[in-house]
Amino acid sequence: MDQGRRALLVVDVQPTFCEGGALPVAGGNDVAEAIARYAAAHRDRYDVVVTTQDWHVDPGAHFSDAPDFVDTWPPHGVAGTAEAELHPALSELGPDVSVRKGEYAAAYSGFEGVDAQGRALAAILREEQVTDVDVVGIAESHCVRATALDAHSEGLRTRVLTDLTVPVTPELGAAARDDLRAAGVELVASTAAFVD
Repeated sequence: MDQGRRALLVVDVQPTFCEGGALPVAGGNDVAEAIARYAAAHRDRYDVVVTTQDWHVDPGAHFSDAPDFVDTWPPHGVAGTAEAELHPALSELGPDVSVRKGEYAAAYSGFEGVDAQGRALAAILREEQVTDVDVVGIAESHCVRATALDAHSEGLRTRVLTDLTVPVTPELGAAARDDLRAAGVELVASTAAFVD
C-alpha cells in the first residue's frame, strides 16, 4: 500500500484574529508563534503546507455595526489590509499553497477558499494526492472546526493539533471538540503527532 501524503493546514493565522486585531481571540499571538515553531521543526513531515486567510471585500451581512457574534461580526480580515495578511510569526513558513476565502460572503472553512489560480482547496489537495491533513490555527471553535469537518467530509484522514489552536471561548472550544470527535476527526497534541 502506498504511503499517504500529508498536508498541514494553517487556518486563518492573521493579525485580525490576534490580540490587537479587529476580532481578537485571547491567545492568538501565542498560537501563531507556536505554529511557526512547530512547522519549522516538522516541515519534513509534510508534503504540502497550506495557509488559509479570511480575505473579505464585501461579505454582506457577515459584517455588522451591531454584531451578534454568532452570524454577524465586526469588520475583520479586510482584503488588502495588514491585518488580513499572514501573522508576522509565519514569515518563514513558506507555504506551498495559499488560499483566501470570504471575499463576498461569510466563509468559515478553508474549503470555501481558492488560491491565486482560482483552484479550490479540495481540488488542490486531490491534485497533490494528499490523504491525511493536520489542521491548526484560529479559531478552534469556528474556522478550524469548519475546515477540519470539511476535510473529513472530503475523505481525508483528519487531525486537529489541539495545542496549536485556540477557541473564541472555552465553552465554544469544548463544543467544537465534541463536534469534531463525533464526526471522526482525531484530536491530538502536537507533541504526539509523530512518534518515531
